[in-house]
Amino acid sequence: MMDYLSNINWNKVTPCLVLLVLEVLLDFSECTSQAEVNKHLELGRDFLARGQLSDALTHYHAAVEGDPHNYLTYFKRGTVYYALGKAKFALQDFTKVLEIKADFTAARLHRANVYLKLAQYREAKEDYLQVTYSDPYNVEAAEALQRVDELADELRLAEAYYRGRDHRAAAELATHLLDVSPWSAQLRQLRAECYIALNDLFSAVSDIRSVNRLQQDSTDGYFRLASLLYQLGHVSDALKEIRECLKLDPEHKSCFPFYKKLKKVDKLLLDCEERSQSRDFLGCVDSANKVLRIEEQVTLVVFEARRWLCSCYAKEEAHAEALAACAGALELRRDARVLCDRADALLGLDMFDDAIQSFKEALELEEGLQRAKDGISRAQKLQKQSEQRDYYKILGVKRTATKQEIIKAYRKAAQKWHPDNFQGDEKKLAEKKFIDVAAAKEVLTDAEKRAQFDAGADPLDPERAAPSPFAHFQHGSPFQFKFHFN
Repeated sequence: MMDYLSNINWNKVTPCLVLLVLEVLLDFSECTSQAEVNKHLELGRDFLARGQLSDALTHYHAAVEGDPHNYLTYFKRGTVYYALGKAKFALQDFTKVLEIKADFTAARLHRANVYLKLAQYREAKEDYLQVTYSDPYNVEAAEALQRVDELADELRLAEAYYRGRDHRAAAELATHLLDVSPWSAQLRQLRAECYIALNDLFSAVSDIRSVNRLQQDSTDGYFRLASLLYQLGHVSDALKEIRECLKLDPEHKSCFPFYKKLKKVDKLLLDCEERSQSRDFLGCVDSANKVLRIEEQVTLVVFEARRWLCSCYAKEEAHAEALAACAGALELRRDARVLCDRADALLGLDMFDDAIQSFKEALELEEGLQRAKDGISRAQKLQKQSEQRDYYKILGVKRTATKQEIIKAYRKAAQKWHPDNFQGDEKKLAEKKFIDVAAAKEVLTDAEKRAQFDAGADPLDPERAAPSPFAHFQHGSPFQFKFHFN
């Protein structure tokens, strides 16, 4: 045996042995790979049965990578793409199936359905015809084939309506077609243009969002969407969309300058809100005026700035300025909030009937608006109260005055009207004024009494409740107090 082995020409035998080993290893590798592919297919089927489409898609991806020549793996992945509404990828997979196996009718029918949903009616018709040739009794293909020519005619008619500027008819026909072809970016774009022409910008925004999702990576789509949202006064939403444009092209000739403008306007409008909440009403007014210097053309953005001017002037108790700002806002848009702010300014000027009317107009616009209901009640009470003492006017302070401001005003008024400073008939007037000053201080420095007064009821009104037999001890004569002024 050893002699036999020693006589072998190993230089000739070695290459054959190497090839044999490689062939065995390759067969083993293919078996292992196929087992993995089958495992992924099985997992994909299980996830699909449970409705977990994204997980199913992950395993079908792995199956296609493991066996790129198996038409069934492409078909299964294509069906998941179809279920997820990913038309582009579903179309690629069904087309790949038909390249590998041209007579696979199920894949051709699925591809025809994708074409139909994309409103690619000519391509859909060709595939439906092929299905009926290979399977004459296929009901789905036969029914779709009967409709597809009619759908193509309707699409051409919708386009003709649009060219003829009959935008309403074009939009209605596009809506009908989208029931059958919801994945068509072309149809949604057509309907969006019709809505814009009809000044129905909210509907146009919805369609352009859909176009952007269907087309993807469209800088023009994002710019158009941002422009529409800005026209609607939705500045923050417009800023989000323009940022998507800049992700695709940081120096886009339209998106970049528009982004800079949107960023300024958005920051100033947010500043109006923050300053109003922190009671910096003059700061709010300043930010609103800056918006108006940046934007003069876009109606609803100008309206937002004027609305903040109206609100913040009213809260600052700059009543005349508030009325002017509110009138400017209402010229652009009848808005319940603005009408309520206008009513508050009118109340500050003691124009009670006009204020009540403004609150009623707000209720007509927004039925059930609690602020308007409360405003009417408050205005009616203030109107009645105007015939009595107004403690804010007695001390000469705003209704928003702090306790410290009220005490300071009280000390000043008490010094001015102290009866010891007057003689004769003037002394009697001073006594009355001094009593009113003391009453004003009592009410406005007591949180509960001040709340009652702000609600329209005088807590010191003797008709409001039966007087206490000790009332004269509680309020007493002003001459019994000793005042110490710093």
